Amino acid sequence: MRLSRRALLAATTAATSLAAAPPAAAASGRRRLRTGFERLADDGYAPLAGQRVGIVTNPTGVTRDARHIVDVLHADPRVDLRAVFGPEHGFRGTAQAGGSEGRYDDPATGLPVYDTYLKSGRPLADVFIASGVDTVVFDIQDVGARFYTYIWTLYDCMEAARFAEKRFVVLDRPNPVTGRAALGPVLHREFATFVGRQPIAQAHGMTVAELARLFNGEFLTAPVPLETVTMTGWKRTEFYDTSGLPWVPPSPNMPTPDTALVYSGTCLFEGTNLSEGRGTTRPFELLGAEGVDGRWAAAANDLGLPGVRFREAYFAPTFSKFQGKTIGGVQIHVHDRAAFDPVRTGIALLVTAKQVFGGFAWRSDNWIDKLTGSTAVRTAIDAGADTDTVVAGWQDELAAFRRVRERYLLYR
Repeated sequence: MRLSRRALLAATTAATSLAAAPPAAAASGRRRLRTGFERLADDGYAPLAGQRVGIVTNPTGVTRDARHIVDVLHADPRVDLRAVFGPEHGFRGTAQAGGSEGRYDDPATGLPVYDTYLKSGRPLADVFIASGVDTVVFDIQDVGARFYTYIWTLYDCMEAARFAEKRFVVLDRPNPVTGRAALGPVLHREFATFVGRQPIAQAHGMTVAELARLFNGEFLTAPVPLETVTMTGWKRTEFYDTSGLPWVPPSPNMPTPDTALVYSGTCLFEGTNLSEGRGTTRPFELLGAEGVDGRWAAAANDLGLPGVRFREAYFAPTFSKFQGKTIGGVQIHVHDRAAFDPVRTGIALLVTAKQVFGGFAWRSDNWIDKLTGSTAVRTAIDAGADTDTVVAGWQDELAAFRRVRERYLLYR
Protein backbone atom coordinates (compact mmCIF):
# COMPACT_ATOMS: atom_id res chain seq x y z
CA MET A 1 0.00 0.00 0.00
CA ARG A 2 1.27 3.48 -0.84
CA LEU A 3 2.29 5.57 2.16
CA SER A 4 0.41 8.64 0.95
CA ARG A 5 -2.78 6.60 0.76
CA ARG A 6 -2.28 5.29 4.30
CA ALA A 7 -1.57 8.79 5.57
CA LEU A 8 -4.73 10.10 3.91
CA LEU A 9 -6.77 7.25 5.37
CA ALA A 10 -5.41 7.91 8.85
CA ALA A 11 -6.11 11.61 8.58
CA THR A 12 -9.68 11.29 7.36
CA THR A 13 -10.62 8.48 9.75
CA ALA A 14 -8.93 9.83 12.87
CA ALA A 15 -10.27 13.33 12.34
CA THR A 16 -13.86 12.28 11.82
CA SER A 17 -14.48 9.16 13.91
CA LEU A 18 -16.14 9.35 17.28
CA ALA A 19 -13.51 8.52 19.87
CA ALA A 20 -14.05 5.32 21.80
CA ALA A 21 -15.46 6.05 25.23
CA PRO A 22 -15.25 3.79 28.27
CA PRO A 23 -17.84 1.00 28.07
CA ALA A 24 -21.20 1.85 29.56
CA ALA A 25 -22.24 -0.26 32.53
CA ALA A 26 -25.65 -1.75 33.18
CA ALA A 27 -27.31 -1.45 36.56
CA SER A 28 -25.90 -4.84 37.48
CA GLY A 29 -22.39 -3.51 36.98
CA ARG A 30 -21.80 -5.68 33.92
CA ARG A 31 -20.31 -4.15 30.81
CA ARG A 32 -22.95 -3.15 28.26
CA LEU A 33 -22.37 -3.14 24.53
CA ARG A 34 -23.41 0.03 22.74
CA THR A 35 -23.75 0.00 18.97
CA GLY A 36 -22.58 2.71 16.64
CA PHE A 37 -26.15 3.96 16.33
CA GLU A 38 -26.58 4.15 20.10
CA ARG A 39 -23.40 6.20 20.39
CA LEU A 40 -24.47 8.42 17.51
CA ALA A 41 -27.77 9.09 19.28
CA ASP A 42 -25.99 9.68 22.59
CA ASP A 43 -23.94 12.35 20.84
CA GLY A 44 -27.08 14.11 19.63
CA TYR A 45 -26.38 13.03 16.03
CA ALA A 46 -23.62 15.63 15.92
CA PRO A 47 -21.80 14.04 12.92
CA LEU A 48 -25.00 14.51 10.88
CA ALA A 49 -25.68 18.12 11.86
CA GLY A 50 -26.45 20.36 8.91
CA GLN A 51 -26.37 17.44 6.49
CA ARG A 52 -29.02 16.01 4.20
CA VAL A 53 -28.79 12.36 5.17
CA GLY A 54 -29.42 9.10 3.35
CA ILE A 55 -29.08 5.71 5.01
CA VAL A 56 -28.21 2.27 3.67
CA THR A 57 -29.99 -0.22 5.91
CA ASN A 58 -32.38 -3.14 6.15
CA PRO A 59 -34.50 -4.76 8.89
CA THR A 60 -31.40 -5.28 11.08
CA GLY A 61 -31.00 -1.54 11.58
CA VAL A 62 -32.82 -1.56 14.91
CA THR A 63 -32.41 -0.06 18.34
CA ARG A 64 -32.04 -2.09 21.52
CA ASP A 65 -35.83 -1.88 22.01
CA ALA A 66 -36.42 -3.13 18.43
CA ARG A 67 -37.43 0.14 16.80
CA HIS A 68 -36.11 0.67 13.31
CA ILE A 69 -33.51 3.40 13.15
CA VAL A 70 -35.12 4.93 10.06
CA ASP A 71 -38.31 5.48 12.04
CA VAL A 72 -36.29 6.91 14.94
CA LEU A 73 -34.24 9.25 12.73
CA HIS A 74 -37.25 10.36 10.71
CA ALA A 75 -39.06 11.40 13.89
CA ASP A 76 -36.09 13.34 15.28
CA PRO A 77 -35.90 17.04 14.28
CA ARG A 78 -32.13 17.03 14.76
CA VAL A 79 -31.68 14.83 11.68
CA ASP A 80 -32.57 15.81 8.11
CA LEU A 81 -33.21 12.31 6.76
CA ARG A 82 -33.96 12.50 3.03
CA ALA A 83 -33.61 8.96 1.61
CA VAL A 84 -33.22 5.26 2.32
CA PHE A 85 -31.11 2.88 0.22
CA GLY A 86 -32.05 -0.80 0.25
CA PRO A 87 -29.65 -3.74 -0.36
CA GLU A 88 -30.41 -7.33 -1.43
CA HIS A 89 -33.70 -8.47 0.16
CA GLY A 90 -34.74 -4.81 0.42
CA PHE A 91 -34.97 -2.15 3.10
CA ARG A 92 -37.95 -3.76 4.81
CA GLY A 93 -36.76 -7.29 3.95
CA THR A 94 -39.60 -8.47 1.72
CA ALA A 95 -37.47 -10.07 -1.03
CA GLN A 96 -35.93 -13.55 -1.09
CA ALA A 97 -32.30 -14.36 -2.02
CA GLY A 98 -31.25 -12.71 -5.26
CA GLY A 99 -34.05 -10.14 -5.09
CA SER A 100 -34.71 -6.58 -3.98
CA GLU A 101 -37.65 -4.22 -3.48
CA GLY A 102 -37.00 -1.70 -6.24
CA ARG A 103 -37.76 2.02 -6.02
CA TYR A 104 -40.76 3.06 -3.91
CA ASP A 105 -41.88 5.45 -1.17
CA ASP A 106 -41.82 3.92 2.31
CA PRO A 107 -45.42 3.83 3.62
CA ALA A 108 -44.34 4.35 7.25
CA THR A 109 -42.26 7.49 6.72
CA GLY A 110 -42.98 8.68 3.18
CA LEU A 111 -39.25 8.63 2.48
CA PRO A 112 -38.05 7.63 -0.99
CA VAL A 113 -36.42 4.20 -0.98
CA TYR A 114 -33.78 3.56 -3.64
CA ASP A 115 -32.54 0.14 -4.72
CA THR A 116 -28.77 -0.45 -4.51
CA TYR A 117 -28.81 -4.18 -5.29
CA LEU A 118 -26.41 -5.08 -8.12
CA LYS A 119 -25.63 -1.40 -8.70
CA SER A 120 -22.07 -0.12 -8.39
CA GLY A 121 -19.72 2.56 -9.68
CA ARG A 122 -21.15 5.48 -11.60
CA PRO A 123 -24.73 4.10 -11.82
CA LEU A 124 -24.89 3.85 -8.01
CA ALA A 125 -23.24 7.27 -7.68
CA ASP A 126 -26.03 8.64 -9.87
CA VAL A 127 -28.57 7.20 -7.40
CA PHE A 128 -26.87 9.05 -4.54
CA ILE A 129 -26.78 12.26 -6.56
CA ALA A 130 -30.44 11.96 -7.56
CA SER A 131 -31.43 11.45 -3.91
CA GLY A 132 -30.06 14.88 -3.00
CA VAL A 133 -28.20 13.72 0.11
CA ASP A 134 -24.88 15.07 1.39
CA THR A 135 -23.99 12.17 3.69
CA VAL A 136 -24.54 8.45 3.24
CA VAL A 137 -24.86 6.41 6.46
CA PHE A 138 -24.46 2.61 6.56
CA ASP A 139 -26.01 0.47 9.32
CA ILE A 140 -26.56 -3.23 8.53
CA GLN A 141 -25.86 -6.32 10.62
CA ASP A 142 -23.27 -8.54 8.92
CA VAL A 143 -22.67 -12.25 9.67
CA GLY A 144 -18.92 -12.50 9.12
CA ALA A 145 -18.69 -14.33 5.77
CA ARG A 146 -17.09 -13.01 2.58
CA PHE A 147 -19.96 -14.15 0.41
CA TYR A 148 -22.68 -12.44 2.46
CA THR A 149 -23.52 -9.60 0.12
CA TYR A 150 -24.08 -6.73 2.56
CA ILE A 151 -20.36 -6.11 2.97
CA TRP A 152 -20.10 -5.67 -0.81
CA THR A 153 -23.05 -3.29 -0.69
CA LEU A 154 -20.88 -1.39 1.80
CA TYR A 155 -17.93 -1.51 -0.60
CA ASP A 156 -19.99 -0.46 -3.62
CA CYS A 157 -21.65 2.36 -1.69
CA MET A 158 -18.30 3.66 -0.48
CA GLU A 159 -16.94 3.69 -4.02
CA ALA A 160 -20.11 5.34 -5.34
CA ALA A 161 -20.03 7.95 -2.56
CA ARG A 162 -16.50 8.80 -3.61
CA PHE A 163 -17.61 9.27 -7.21
CA ALA A 164 -20.57 11.36 -6.06
CA GLU A 165 -18.45 13.40 -3.61
CA LYS A 166 -20.52 12.39 -0.57
CA ARG A 167 -19.45 11.84 3.01
CA PHE A 168 -19.71 8.27 4.27
CA VAL A 169 -20.53 7.25 7.86
CA VAL A 170 -20.48 3.64 9.09
CA LEU A 171 -22.34 2.76 12.30
CA ASP A 172 -20.75 -0.35 13.75
CA ARG A 173 -22.38 -3.53 15.00
CA PRO A 174 -20.82 -6.72 16.38
CA ASN A 175 -19.59 -9.58 14.27
CA PRO A 176 -22.02 -12.21 15.59
CA VAL A 177 -19.52 -15.07 15.29
CA THR A 178 -16.71 -13.10 17.00
CA GLY A 179 -13.78 -11.25 15.56
CA ARG A 180 -11.15 -13.66 16.85
CA ALA A 181 -9.52 -14.65 13.58
CA ALA A 182 -9.78 -14.69 9.82
CA LEU A 183 -10.37 -18.19 8.42
CA GLY A 184 -10.45 -19.87 5.04
CA PRO A 185 -9.24 -19.17 1.54
CA VAL A 186 -8.68 -15.63 0.25
CA LEU A 187 -10.46 -14.50 -2.90
CA HIS A 188 -8.40 -14.29 -6.09
CA ARG A 189 -9.34 -11.15 -7.98
CA GLU A 190 -10.14 -12.96 -11.24
CA PHE A 191 -13.04 -14.59 -9.37
CA ALA A 192 -14.53 -11.32 -8.15
CA THR A 193 -18.35 -11.16 -8.12
CA PHE A 194 -21.01 -9.69 -5.84
CA VAL A 195 -20.29 -12.57 -3.41
CA GLY A 196 -16.69 -11.36 -3.21
CA ARG A 197 -15.41 -8.12 -4.69
CA GLN A 198 -11.92 -8.07 -3.17
CA PRO A 199 -9.30 -10.47 -1.71
CA ILE A 200 -10.42 -11.06 1.86
CA ALA A 201 -10.73 -14.35 3.76
CA GLN A 202 -13.86 -16.47 3.57
CA ALA A 203 -14.55 -15.79 7.28
CA HIS A 204 -13.07 -12.31 7.69
CA GLY A 205 -13.36 -11.91 11.47
CA MET A 206 -14.06 -8.17 11.25
CA THR A 207 -16.88 -5.73 11.97
CA VAL A 208 -18.38 -3.59 9.23
CA ALA A 209 -16.51 -0.49 10.46
CA GLU A 210 -13.24 -2.40 10.37
CA LEU A 211 -14.05 -3.64 6.87
CA ALA A 212 -14.84 -0.08 5.79
CA ARG A 213 -11.40 0.99 6.99
CA LEU A 214 -9.83 -1.95 5.16
CA PHE A 215 -11.71 -1.16 1.95
CA ASN A 216 -10.74 2.50 2.18
CA GLY A 217 -7.10 1.75 2.84
CA GLU A 218 -6.52 -1.14 0.45
CA PHE A 219 -9.13 -1.52 -2.26
CA LEU A 220 -11.06 1.60 -3.25
CA THR A 221 -9.83 3.47 -6.32
CA ALA A 222 -9.20 6.37 -3.93
CA PRO A 223 -10.29 6.85 -0.30
CA VAL A 224 -13.74 8.24 0.47
CA PRO A 225 -14.17 10.74 3.35
CA LEU A 226 -14.97 8.10 5.97
CA GLU A 227 -16.33 8.34 9.50
CA THR A 228 -16.69 5.25 11.67
CA VAL A 229 -18.85 5.38 14.77
CA THR A 230 -17.48 2.56 16.87
CA MET A 231 -19.13 0.36 19.46
CA THR A 232 -18.18 0.31 23.10
CA GLY A 233 -18.33 -2.73 25.33
CA TRP A 234 -17.60 -5.32 22.62
CA LYS A 235 -14.71 -7.77 22.77
CA ARG A 236 -13.45 -9.78 19.81
CA THR A 237 -14.05 -13.08 21.61
CA GLU A 238 -17.77 -12.46 22.17
CA PHE A 239 -20.64 -14.12 20.35
CA TYR A 240 -23.87 -12.32 19.55
CA ASP A 241 -25.88 -13.68 22.47
CA THR A 242 -23.69 -11.74 24.89
CA SER A 243 -24.60 -8.42 23.25
CA GLY A 244 -28.05 -7.91 24.76
CA LEU A 245 -29.26 -6.87 21.31
CA PRO A 246 -32.30 -8.34 19.56
CA TRP A 247 -31.48 -10.67 16.67
CA VAL A 248 -33.26 -9.64 13.50
CA PRO A 249 -32.71 -12.06 10.60
CA PRO A 250 -30.40 -10.18 8.19
CA SER A 251 -31.89 -12.22 5.35
CA PRO A 252 -34.73 -14.75 5.08
CA ASN A 253 -32.38 -17.74 5.42
CA MET A 254 -30.40 -16.39 8.39
CA PRO A 255 -33.00 -16.92 11.12
CA THR A 256 -30.72 -17.21 14.17
CA PRO A 257 -27.15 -16.53 15.31
CA ASP A 258 -26.68 -20.32 15.16
CA THR A 259 -27.16 -20.06 11.39
CA ALA A 260 -24.46 -17.41 11.19
CA LEU A 261 -22.11 -19.64 13.20
CA VAL A 262 -22.03 -22.34 10.50
CA TYR A 263 -22.76 -20.22 7.43
CA SER A 264 -19.20 -19.35 6.40
CA GLY A 265 -18.56 -23.07 5.92
CA THR A 266 -21.82 -24.68 4.88
CA CYS A 267 -22.83 -22.00 2.39
CA LEU A 268 -20.30 -23.79 0.15
CA PHE A 269 -23.03 -26.34 -0.51
CA GLU A 270 -24.70 -23.70 -2.68
CA GLY A 271 -21.98 -24.68 -5.14
CA THR A 272 -23.10 -28.34 -5.21
CA ASN A 273 -26.18 -30.33 -6.19
CA LEU A 274 -26.94 -30.96 -2.49
CA SER A 275 -29.43 -28.88 -0.54
CA GLU A 276 -27.92 -26.31 1.81
CA GLY A 277 -31.11 -26.42 3.87
CA ARG A 278 -32.99 -23.55 2.24
CA GLY A 279 -36.69 -24.19 2.64
CA THR A 280 -36.24 -25.68 6.13
CA THR A 281 -36.29 -24.15 9.60
CA ARG A 282 -32.54 -24.84 9.88
CA PRO A 283 -30.94 -23.49 6.70
CA PHE A 284 -27.18 -24.16 6.48
CA GLU A 285 -27.42 -26.49 9.48
CA LEU A 286 -29.27 -29.15 7.46
CA LEU A 287 -27.58 -30.46 4.31
CA GLY A 288 -28.61 -33.30 2.04
CA ALA A 289 -29.88 -34.83 -1.19
CA GLU A 290 -31.88 -37.75 -2.52
CA GLY A 291 -29.90 -40.93 -1.99
CA VAL A 292 -27.85 -39.72 0.99
CA ASP A 293 -28.00 -41.93 4.07
CA GLY A 294 -26.35 -42.31 7.47
CA ARG A 295 -22.91 -43.05 6.04
CA TRP A 296 -22.29 -39.31 5.57
CA ALA A 297 -22.84 -38.40 9.22
CA ALA A 298 -20.70 -41.38 10.26
CA ALA A 299 -17.84 -40.37 7.96
CA ALA A 300 -17.95 -36.77 9.18
CA ASN A 301 -18.00 -37.83 12.85
CA ASP A 302 -15.02 -40.12 12.27
CA LEU A 303 -12.91 -37.03 11.51
CA GLY A 304 -13.21 -35.84 15.12
CA LEU A 305 -13.61 -32.19 14.13
CA PRO A 306 -13.41 -29.88 17.16
CA GLY A 307 -16.60 -28.52 18.66
CA VAL A 308 -19.11 -30.23 16.38
CA ARG A 309 -21.04 -33.45 15.86
CA PHE A 310 -23.18 -34.60 12.95
CA ARG A 311 -26.55 -36.33 13.08
CA GLU A 312 -28.14 -38.40 10.33
CA ALA A 313 -31.15 -36.34 9.28
CA TYR A 314 -34.09 -36.48 6.87
CA PHE A 315 -36.06 -33.43 5.77
CA ALA A 316 -38.29 -32.05 3.01
CA PRO A 317 -37.45 -28.50 1.83
CA THR A 318 -40.49 -26.33 1.15
CA PHE A 319 -38.63 -24.40 -1.57
CA SER A 320 -35.29 -24.32 -3.37
CA LYS A 321 -33.45 -27.60 -4.10
CA PHE A 322 -35.55 -30.78 -3.70
CA GLN A 323 -38.70 -28.79 -2.97
CA GLY A 324 -41.35 -31.06 -1.47
CA LYS A 325 -39.12 -34.15 -1.54
CA THR A 326 -37.89 -36.04 1.50
CA ILE A 327 -34.11 -36.23 1.36
CA GLY A 328 -31.34 -37.58 3.56
CA GLY A 329 -28.30 -35.85 4.94
CA VAL A 330 -26.82 -34.40 8.10
CA GLN A 331 -27.67 -31.88 10.75
CA ILE A 332 -24.76 -29.96 12.26
CA HIS A 333 -24.71 -29.71 16.06
CA VAL A 334 -22.10 -27.29 17.44
CA HIS A 335 -21.40 -28.16 21.08
CA ASP A 336 -18.30 -25.99 21.62
CA ARG A 337 -18.50 -22.87 19.50
CA ALA A 338 -15.18 -21.52 20.76
CA ALA A 339 -13.40 -24.59 19.34
CA PHE A 340 -15.57 -24.87 16.21
CA ASP A 341 -13.97 -23.92 12.86
CA PRO A 342 -16.79 -23.36 10.36
CA VAL A 343 -14.63 -23.25 7.23
CA ARG A 344 -12.67 -26.43 8.00
CA THR A 345 -15.99 -28.08 8.85
CA GLY A 346 -17.51 -27.00 5.53
CA ILE A 347 -14.54 -28.45 3.66
CA ALA A 348 -14.72 -31.69 5.64
CA LEU A 349 -18.39 -32.06 4.77
CA LEU A 350 -17.65 -31.53 1.07
CA VAL A 351 -14.83 -34.09 1.16
CA THR A 352 -16.92 -36.72 2.96
CA ALA A 353 -20.02 -36.07 0.85
CA LYS A 354 -18.01 -36.76 -2.28
CA GLN A 355 -16.60 -39.93 -0.71
CA VAL A 356 -19.90 -41.51 0.38
CA PHE A 357 -22.47 -40.10 -2.07
CA GLY A 358 -22.07 -41.28 -5.64
CA GLY A 359 -24.43 -38.60 -6.90
CA PHE A 360 -22.29 -35.72 -5.61
CA ALA A 361 -21.66 -33.01 -8.21
CA TRP A 362 -20.58 -29.40 -8.40
CA ARG A 363 -22.99 -26.90 -9.89
CA SER A 364 -22.41 -26.71 -13.63
CA ASP A 365 -21.49 -23.02 -13.46
CA ASN A 366 -18.67 -23.76 -10.96
CA TRP A 367 -20.32 -21.48 -8.42
CA ILE A 368 -18.10 -23.15 -5.84
CA ASP A 369 -15.15 -21.24 -7.31
CA LYS A 370 -16.94 -17.93 -6.74
CA LEU A 371 -17.68 -18.91 -3.13
CA THR A 372 -14.18 -20.16 -2.28
CA GLY A 373 -12.49 -17.49 -4.38
CA SER A 374 -10.48 -19.69 -6.77
CA THR A 375 -10.39 -23.12 -8.40
CA ALA A 376 -8.12 -24.50 -5.67
CA VAL A 377 -10.72 -26.05 -3.37
CA ARG A 378 -12.73 -27.67 -6.15
CA THR A 379 -9.73 -29.12 -7.95
CA ALA A 380 -8.14 -30.40 -4.74
CA ILE A 381 -11.33 -32.21 -3.68
CA ASP A 382 -11.77 -33.62 -7.19
CA ALA A 383 -8.21 -34.93 -6.99
CA GLY A 384 -9.06 -36.84 -3.81
CA ALA A 385 -7.38 -34.52 -1.29
CA ASP A 386 -8.37 -34.92 2.35
CA THR A 387 -9.54 -32.07 4.55
CA ASP A 388 -6.11 -31.22 5.97
CA THR A 389 -4.58 -31.03 2.49
CA VAL A 390 -7.30 -28.72 1.20
CA VAL A 391 -7.00 -26.44 4.23
CA ALA A 392 -3.20 -26.37 3.97
CA GLY A 393 -3.51 -25.05 0.45
CA TRP A 394 -4.64 -21.58 1.52
CA GLN A 395 -2.50 -20.98 4.62
CA ASP A 396 0.09 -18.72 2.98
CA GLU A 397 -2.46 -16.35 1.45
CA LEU A 398 -4.49 -16.39 4.67
CA ALA A 399 -1.41 -15.42 6.69
CA ALA A 400 -0.80 -12.50 4.31
CA PHE A 401 -4.41 -11.33 4.67
CA ARG A 402 -4.21 -11.56 8.45
CA ARG A 403 -1.22 -9.21 8.45
CA VAL A 404 -3.12 -6.63 6.40
CA ARG A 405 -6.29 -7.09 8.48
CA GLU A 406 -4.44 -6.36 11.70
CA ARG A 407 -3.84 -2.73 10.67
CA TYR A 408 -7.56 -1.96 10.52
CA LEU A 409 -8.90 -3.56 13.69
CA LEU A 410 -10.67 -1.28 16.16
CA TYR A 411 -11.28 -3.62 19.09
CA ARG A 412 -9.30 -6.05 21.21
